[in-house]
Amino acid sequence: MPSNSTYNLLSLLCFFLTLPSCKSAEKTAGIPENDQTLTITLNPARTYQSIDHFGASDAWACQFAGNWPDAKRNAIADLLFSQESGEDGRPKGIGLSIWRFNIGAGTAEQGEQSGIRDEWRRAESFLNDDGTYNWDKQAGQIWFLNAAKARGVNAFLAFPNSPPVQLTINKKGYADNGKPNLAASNFPRFAMYLADVITGVSKKTGITFNHISPVNEPQWDWSDGGQEGTPFYNNEIAQITRSLSSALSGQKLSTKIDIAEAGQIEYLYSEHNKQDRQNQIYSFFDKASANYVGDLPNLSRSISGHSYFTTSPYKAAAEKRTRLAESLRNVSGLKYWMSEYCILGDNEGEIKGEGKDLGIDAGLYIARVIHNDLVNANASAWHWWLAISPYDYKDGLISIDKNKTDGNFQPTKMLWALGQYSRFVRPGAVRTEVTVAGDAKDLLVSSYLNTNGELVSVIINSGTQARKLSLKSGQNNFSVQSAYQTSDNASLEPVNTTGFSKEFAVHPKSILTIIGKAGK
Repeated sequence: MPSNSTYNLLSLLCFFLTLPSCKSAEKTAGIPENDQTLTITLNPARTYQSIDHFGASDAWACQFAGNWPDAKRNAIADLLFSQESGEDGRPKGIGLSIWRFNIGAGTAEQGEQSGIRDEWRRAESFLNDDGTYNWDKQAGQIWFLNAAKARGVNAFLAFPNSPPVQLTINKKGYADNGKPNLAASNFPRFAMYLADVITGVSKKTGITFNHISPVNEPQWDWSDGGQEGTPFYNNEIAQITRSLSSALSGQKLSTKIDIAEAGQIEYLYSEHNKQDRQNQIYSFFDKASANYVGDLPNLSRSISGHSYFTTSPYKAAAEKRTRLAESLRNVSGLKYWMSEYCILGDNEGEIKGEGKDLGIDAGLYIARVIHNDLVNANASAWHWWLAISPYDYKDGLISIDKNKTDGNFQPTKMLWALGQYSRFVRPGAVRTEVTVAGDAKDLLVSSYLNTNGELVSVIINSGTQARKLSLKSGQNNFSVQSAYQTSDNASLEPVNTTGFSKEFAVHPKSILTIIGKAGK
């Protein structure tokens, strides 16, 4: 392969200029002379699941970054939410279509007495000890909430990791010995508190949360003081959900309840390894179950789970997601939301969670996880965990200094990899059939039909060789309108599409999104 500087020059010649030498330049850039051209065939007439949104959460750094100087916090918000492009055609941001707001439990007010060692993982609470509320709390998060709305985000989800400390059994934001940290007698009070928060934030900001997710990863013990959290059993989740349904109705709120934020997807469809905390599709949505809540009028027709610990190796990960999709079909109209993920653990040696990574390898890994969740699990939503992170870890779309009042920030390739989906596959899109003829090793392709008629195809090339492709579509007079590339040298760069109707190249270790439309 040529040197990086030579390769970058050739890439620019191919994709950003219309030159007759482009084809020979592609060969020089790493495509063998005899490499076959693979044919991608788009069939928008055959459709699968609808897409609700792509999102991320404001835990935990937004409480501080939301108070940074205006220029910096606005630049961060642009990266996350903007749907605009600059004069050079580059998107300013990834256009997230839902924003997740962490309702804090009050461990920040407890300080070191909270037992949570890391100040950045404590969270403020709107609830005062006397039972009144202070809607000036969580100011940094409120700033990002408003910033998201100002940039076109119109779906918002609120979630607590723990009930407020005033209601928990041990008066802490985390549990003791893996036991649920909320007495059954306080389920109605917890539900009323959540409804009060929705109403209070709505009055302060004009934003009424579309969704409320009352429990988070109830399978884990949450006893180490690493962050706010508590386990719950399925029967307790059902009781909390019924109480919350009543509280929302009592305050005439349109907010939908989402359950159950399973810590791993196996807990949704199988008798995994946590008794009375698994098989949650059946438990909550089968009428034969004692925990059935599917008839509640304000319950979302979706069930949520997290992709942690199930993403490697790819073949095994795909099989688990196929099983999940099969289980979903047992409940008419039930959607699956992949509602939290970042890179954890060592993932069968493929990639480690430890160590900040601004490069394309982490971005490619995320793109493959998104593809797997959308194509094999039929996920209707895909949400990242920490939008902003100060840690030396692969958990943030944007990396920032661990500074509460000011600092530097860096977008990662994980941000732009998610952006290849979130920026172009908009709410209401449907996934459509796509096939690849030829040796598609290292290639993953998926396609989506937006409500405006755009057909969006995301192509992931995780290999070390460029690949030649041709594109066919079942749409009459289909034409390529634009394309965007993410690679080690490109964030979300516009690509010259001249000649795409015949043949084009996808660079090694890159993601290419092609937007086309049928003529009238």
